[in-house]
Amino acid sequence: MSQKEQKSSSAAALGATITEGLRAAVVRRFGTEAGIDNVVFTTVGGSNLTVLFDLIDGAARRRLVFRQETIVPENSPFLDPSRQFRVLQLLHPEGLPVPEPIFEFDADDSLARAYVVAFVDGESLPRRLLDAPNFAPARQRFCAQAGEFLGRLHALDPAPAEFLADFPDSIDPIAATMGRIDRWGVSLPALELAVRWLERNRPSNAPRRLLHGDFRTGNMLMDEQGIRAVLDYECAHLGAPMEDLGWLCLRSFRFGHVDKPVGGFGPREPFYAAYAAASGKAVDPEEVRWWEIFGFIRWAHHNVMQMYGHVTGARRSTAFAACGRNIALIEYELLMTLQGHYT
Repeated sequence: MSQKEQKSSSAAALGATITEGLRAAVVRRFGTEAGIDNVVFTTVGGSNLTVLFDLIDGAARRRLVFRQETIVPENSPFLDPSRQFRVLQLLHPEGLPVPEPIFEFDADDSLARAYVVAFVDGESLPRRLLDAPNFAPARQRFCAQAGEFLGRLHALDPAPAEFLADFPDSIDPIAATMGRIDRWGVSLPALELAVRWLERNRPSNAPRRLLHGDFRTGNMLMDEQGIRAVLDYECAHLGAPMEDLGWLCLRSFRFGHVDKPVGGFGPREPFYAAYAAASGKAVDPEEVRWWEIFGFIRWAHHNVMQMYGHVTGARRSTAFAACGRNIALIEYELLMTLQGHYT
């Protein structure tokens, strides 16, 4: 059997295992008359398997999404699926645009480290969202919608999210990120310079709030009217609200539209205004910039992690291999931002 045939055979076996595990989990929760249909394995996502399927319960049919953590990277910066699901359980009842959590897999299921949410139709690819003519109305609304989402999120009482308190990024995000980089054994002087700048210019402590942690272009579903659902809670933690704002404005997430700092969609002013209206708290632009500097360090770590996944053979992919080159670009943009040449 050729290598290609072996991969195809392995993929088919995995698909059968997932499908049977899904079917059994559905029967456990919805009864023996329930079933699944129209199962589609997608290629979206880095360390998670995403499967779309229809839940059939009598005459009712509902499209759902299965998410399973299949790879746990060394020095992982990601929450386990169970805590991701708990975050969704907090946010959905508040009326925030997130996928409805349906059920979490447990020890009695054949599949582990997984959960199911409601399917939301929409586009997530940044290039289409930022360039396609049909998304022009969405681009006009994005800054206000993004500010409103983060404002409403940060206005929530953080007490129910205390289960995130022991996550390293909730304790000290700089130490957590640099610790992960150090454990990879790489030396990146530009990041070390940035850490010194961050330590010397650290803003005063802000009240800790529940943060999305990875709110950026590509981690949300949109249609022509704007944001339909905010996805990907692997990096949720407790922290300073301006961290989420700075992450969205990071130059790396503008996808070529560098003159539009809010995710490549538009200017900061309507974003900040909508955030203040929804949260009741004014935005501190200097603190946002501080978190943007930190964001370069964090994004560099993510690329180091993906690069090593390819180099070690754990997750071989051309996209992950390209992350090695991305690190140099991130360092360059970090230095240009520190010097005030990039905003």
